[in-house]
Amino acid sequence: MPPMRFYHLVFITGLLCSLPVSAAEPSAAKFGQAAAEADAPAKGWPARAQEILMSALSLTGIKYTYGGESPETGFDCSGFVRYVFQQAENLTLPHGARALSQLGQRIPMDQLQPGDLVFFNTLKSAFSHVGIYIGNKRFIHAPSAGGDIHVVSMEDEYWAKRYNGARRIDPDKVGSGGSRMTPPESRMDEPGKQ
Repeated sequence: MPPMRFYHLVFITGLLCSLPVSAAEPSAAKFGQAAAEADAPAKGWPARAQEILMSALSLTGIKYTYGGESPETGFDCSGFVRYVFQQAENLTLPHGARALSQLGQRIPMDQLQPGDLVFFNTLKSAFSHVGIYIGNKRFIHAPSAGGDIHVVSMEDEYWAKRYNGARRIDPDKVGSGGSRMTPPESRMDEPGKQ
């Protein structure tokens, strides 16, 4: 494993250990038990976030390839998100940052949780780039030609100026083909909308 991937896996392990446990699961022991039980009800968001983040961070260092959708060929930003959600949650999401920006629930920046999708205007077009929020105002993404998948701060001037909004994908409301995704309560690409 390359040293950079090892660093990110150590970082995410620490981050995952600090994820808050929901009120429905008041103790860490109960949380671990619930996640381990095969006949337990649907997983809560912290367990899903762990799977999404581990899948995403395991791809650190994979090269950017326009239109790419696999570790073998490389990834573009939406191909990376699509692959991570397919691996971690068995969801087939659409390809394209704009299409992804229309899914799930709109989330204000101050309510971001690990696993949420974050969107940016990188091509002078709203929702032209997407990444996965990992916590502590950081996200992981496949940046652009010549780059590779890595973690970056949302507070970096470049990203802060280009932030368009965030969405939370609820796998319980999506079929394996993505066709049963609930429509957003409002379109994110309307002027003045997040």
